[in-house]
Amino acid sequence: MRVRKASLFITIAVCVLLCGCGPTTTWSAEARSPNGDWLAIARSEQWSGPGNAYDASTVFLKSLKGAEPPTPVLGFSHEYATMNLNMQWVTPTHLQVTYKESARPGDHVRLNLQIARYAGIDISAQYLSSDDAEGKSK
Repeated sequence: MRVRKASLFITIAVCVLLCGCGPTTTWSAEARSPNGDWLAIARSEQWSGPGNAYDASTVFLKSLKGAEPPTPVLGFSHEYATMNLNMQWVTPTHLQVTYKESARPGDHVRLNLQIARYAGIDISAQYLSSDDAEGKSK
């Protein structure tokens, strides 16, 4: 009887711990290409829970002429729920993404995934440091 109660308690405890782990979307934005063929989607997400707290942002490309799911082309990790990220279509086949840390002290942003070209679309990422208004390419 004690073994059953202990097993039930452990099962319930594990379920409760796993339920709040996320991810939760904390920010999102979209930018349509000038010719209307592509959609750039950015999303910041936050995971929480014992031993697995994590904040990340991803930029996806989605063709508006097909049924394929969005494809991740840029991935970032950071210290807080959001970061500074801007997407701009320079031409119908060139997506420019600028990014930097949030204004919160101690924030750091790391570029973890960068696909430079996807389905004929050039993707460039430029880090804008807080000290340098012009920024620097990464």
